Amino acid sequence: MSEINVTPLVDVMLVLLIVFMVSAPLLTVGVPVELPRTEAGALEEQEEPLTISIRADGAVFLGEEPAPFETLPTRLAAIAENTPDRAVNVRADGRAPYGRVAQVMARLQAAGLSSVGLITDVAAPEDE
Repeated sequence: MSEINVTPLVDVMLVLLIVFMVSAPLLTVGVPVELPRTEAGALEEQEEPLTISIRADGAVFLGEEPAPFETLPTRLAAIAENTPDRAVNVRADGRAPYGRVAQVMARLQAAGLSSVGLITDVAAPEDE
């Protein structure tokens, strides 16, 4: 028989496809926070927004890297200078201090980033 048997190749490719489909959603966000729940649905974005995460202890992350609160204005000003209309999503832990979240949002506004959204989990308010 001079033909190549492609059945094992197809089996391996399907297994790899399943592995990548399962692992891809786990690689999207690196900072673990417990999001508050709301009734609002998810928004459809066309450009990848900048994500600022605030943990329960008040630590701030710009993307996945830590951003000390003191250096946040200069970093945000640099981002706003390059892309002033860039969308920014704030992911704050539900147990994060309200004051810290308000301070971060004030710094975003001062830097000129006005398209700010808050990320929450979708659920009814009675689940608390």
